[in-house]
Amino acid sequence: MHAWLCENPVGVDALNWKELPTPVPQAGQVLIRIEAASLNFPDLLIVQNKYQMKPDLPFVPGSEYAGVIEALGEGVTHLKVGQSVACLSGTGGFGTHTLAPAKLCMPLPPGFNAVDAAAFIMIYATSHHALIDRAALKAGETVLVLGAAGGVGTAAIQIAKAAGAKVIAAASTDEKCALCKSLGADETINYTTQNMREALKTITGGKGPDVIYDPVGGDFAEPAFRSIAWRGRYLVVGFAAGPIPALPFNLALLKGASIVGVFWGDFSRREPQANAAMMAELAQWYAQGKVKPVIDRTMPMSELKAAYAHMGSRAVMGKLVMVN
Repeated sequence: MHAWLCENPVGVDALNWKELPTPVPQAGQVLIRIEAASLNFPDLLIVQNKYQMKPDLPFVPGSEYAGVIEALGEGVTHLKVGQSVACLSGTGGFGTHTLAPAKLCMPLPPGFNAVDAAAFIMIYATSHHALIDRAALKAGETVLVLGAAGGVGTAAIQIAKAAGAKVIAAASTDEKCALCKSLGADETINYTTQNMREALKTITGGKGPDVIYDPVGGDFAEPAFRSIAWRGRYLVVGFAAGPIPALPFNLALLKGASIVGVFWGDFSRREPQANAAMMAELAQWYAQGKVKPVIDRTMPMSELKAAYAHMGSRAVMGKLVMVN
C-alpha cells in the first residue's frame, strides 16, 4: 500500500507519499481499500499540530473516506468482505488502504457512489445533529446559515429545506451566493458587500432568524447574534475563520435566546443508538434525492498537497475529494 505519511506535524509540506506494509486487521477492525477521501478543515489542522486530537507519530491524515472492505478482524460480524462502506475515523484516509474500527463504518446502500460517500458523514451528521436535534428546527422557521457555501454550510441548507424551513444563506462572494440559491436557499447575503444586520432586518421584516447556524465564528458572530429572533437558537458549530468570538451574555438575555453547542463527534460516542438512527435517515434522504454533497472537485490522491493549497485559498465551494 501507499499513503501520505506525517512524521513531523509542522505542516503540509512535511507530508511524504510512502510505500508501507499493508496492515492486517486486528479484533474489531476492517481493512478498507480506499476509493475516495475528502479533505476537511481538521485535516489541515492535524498536520500542523493544531487540532484537539493529536495522534501518535507517524500517522496518515485523512479523517473521512469511502471504499471496499478487503479483510475482517476477529469479532466483526455485521460487515463482510467486498462490502462498500464510508468511515469517519479521524486519520488514515489519504492512502490506498487503511485499517478502520468496524463500529465506525457506515454500510453503503446500492447506488451510493464513493465520491459522495467520502464527503457525506461529517457534514450531514454535523448539520442534522445541529438543526434537527440541538435546535429542534420546525417547519416554517427561518434559518441563517453562515459560511453557507462550504461543506457543512451546503449540507445545512439542504437539511433545513428538507425540514420545511426558510433559509437565508450568507457567503463571501456572489458566486458562492448563487451556489446557495441553486441548493434551495430562499435568500442570500454577500457579507463582503452587504451589511448583514441591515440585510437580515429587511429579509425577515425585523423579526430576525429563528436559528443561526455558525461554523465560521470570527467577526460575523456578534452582528448575527444581535439580529436573532425572540427565543432564537444560536448554533456554535465551529471556527473556520480562526478567532473564537466572545458574545456578551446580555444579548442572550434581551432576546430570550439560547447559545447551543454542537459537538457531533461526542454525540456519536455518547449516544450511539441515536446517531445510528440519524445516519440511517440521512442515507434514506440521499436515496430520495433530498440531500447530495456538493463536490467542488475531485483530484488524484497523488495531488494532495495541491488540494490542501486550494482549500487554504478559501475558494472551495462544497467539498474537495481525493480519488485513487
